[in-house]
Amino acid sequence: MSADTDTAPPVVRGPARRSASPWVLMYHSVAEFTDPAEDPYGITVTPAALETQLLWLRARKLRGVSVGELLRARAAGAGRGLVGLTFDDGYTDFLTAALPLLRRHDCTATLFVLPGRLGADNAWDPLGPRKSLLTAEQIREAAAGGTEIGSHGLLHQDLTQAPDDVLRQELRGSRDRLRELTGSLPGGFCYPYGHLDARVAGATRAAGYAYACAITPGRLTGPHALPRTHVSQADGRGRMRIKQLRHRLRELRRVVLP
Repeated sequence: MSADTDTAPPVVRGPARRSASPWVLMYHSVAEFTDPAEDPYGITVTPAALETQLLWLRARKLRGVSVGELLRARAAGAGRGLVGLTFDDGYTDFLTAALPLLRRHDCTATLFVLPGRLGADNAWDPLGPRKSLLTAEQIREAAAGGTEIGSHGLLHQDLTQAPDDVLRQELRGSRDRLRELTGSLPGGFCYPYGHLDARVAGATRAAGYAYACAITPGRLTGPHALPRTHVSQADGRGRMRIKQLRHRLRELRRVVLP
């Protein structure tokens, strides 16, 4: 061994550098409505609004894709120009209103469904209005059309309030049911209400999901707590640009600051 090797200082490795999260947009229902009272939770956009938003992405040389496709592309160093599109809850209007527009604009998406509420409605929203949920056959139709199917749990429960046995059933039980329904295990999970904590995120990882979507997970941000940007009926071109810049600024601060 040389003297240089004997006296070389040890390599000091710092903490792994945090990477910026991809930009992922969060939708729910796509349907016509005129009265704000018809959308008390702000979860509905009209087909015209969705098309305006997809055209805005195209004008900025961005393309909406499923979260699975987005993460695979980023891992291969090819994620530039891709934006994640997600639709929560699995409303039937995804098939009738959203999917035709996605196809028209060469986009794909991730649809997070509730296999414990097949063919039911959004009973967890007490103010209504009632919106119908996809049946098993309709979920298979969406999957056959190129939509990534992810789990939203079984019954749309706040998992941070669930005991361990219920948490396991919501995570593993819903994953197994979707495998039976579509023929493949879902890679992604979406936390109902966007609520999560370290216990829930750890259980989601242990259940075998490759990624999970939240809303504003803060310090838990990572592959199993991906932040998303809520998109509303009011989000025209100007507001979409502001939301894009806010995402970039939030991620810059998260990556740079200790």
